[in-house]
Amino acid sequence: MAMEWLKPEIIFGSILYAAMGVVIFWVSFVIIDKLTPFHLWEEIVHKQNTALAIVVGAMAIAIGLIVAAAVHG
Repeated sequence: MAMEWLKPEIIFGSILYAAMGVVIFWVSFVIIDKLTPFHLWEEIVHKQNTALAIVVGAMAIAIGLIVAAAVHG
């Protein structure tokens, strides 16, 4: 019973939930990017808006925590 986590259904479930989490995170980030009045990549990279980068990073962490909690149950 010590090697129970090596069962194919557990590995497949983990991969499936990880993929679902990444897709949900990506979709939510794209939605937030579309809702902002400016293009996030241009503001952060080309104009070097550090404050916006910090806010977007915090938002990404928050979305990741929400997705992880939702997937974990």
